[in-house]
Amino acid sequence: MKIATWNINSIRTRLEHVVNWLTENPVDVLCLQETKVVDADFPRSPFELLGYHLYVSGQKAYNGVALLSRQPLKDVSIGFTGILANIEPDWDEQKRVITGVMDGIRIINLYVPNGASVGSDKYEYKLRWLTVLQEYLRSLLMSSPDISLCGDFNIALEAKDIHDNSSTESHIMASELERQALQDILSLGFADAFRKFSAEGGHYSWWDYRAASFRRNLGWRIDHHYLTPNLYERAKSCTIDVTPRKLPQPSDHAPVIVEF
Repeated sequence: MKIATWNINSIRTRLEHVVNWLTENPVDVLCLQETKVVDADFPRSPFELLGYHLYVSGQKAYNGVALLSRQPLKDVSIGFTGILANIEPDWDEQKRVITGVMDGIRIINLYVPNGASVGSDKYEYKLRWLTVLQEYLRSLLMSSPDISLCGDFNIALEAKDIHDNSSTESHIMASELERQALQDILSLGFADAFRKFSAEGGHYSWWDYRAASFRRNLGWRIDHHYLTPNLYERAKSCTIDVTPRKLPQPSDHAPVIVEF
């Protein structure tokens, strides 16, 4: 099984990119973030023609997540409140969470808030959101021991996940509190699939559009696949495909693919 995660930064703007990539890389499940479109306007037919089933949760112009799968998914749930009945529905106003099950593997697709800047209201929201995520995962682990957790986490967990020229002392996506919140989540029993195969730095999944960042490889690794123990042992590879980032008007993120 191959599962890919890709922040596409508008599915309608990058539709041709995604269709072409899937044609050349027919993964079993593609997890998209930042689709930026309401559900009724999601361009379904090009993917259905490729044989994919679509499960979407979107909003106009912002956020949005989707699962594209080669076979129907079971037990699909959207948002936190689909699993956690005791939390405020406000946590699902922003469309950031979707999950479904294929062949006994629960796939969770996330678009973690960016946080804007350290100390801002959006930063505090991000930290609270990550706390809710931890509760959500703890609940799912009770019934789903095999979980593939992926998406745009907007957090570089280690210094080697960021290019050398970046100052990170108080930088959003690399602050101590963000990293600790992610570590707390991983302590539930998740491991980084990419680091199983590539321990060194210099591998990135996001490059700012500014300052020729991609050409200069001034990137960050913020798109992740985290796996529970059985899946981690079964993982055969985890790679970042930079090819779509070279296209005209690309997403600022590249697909990351894990194979079991």
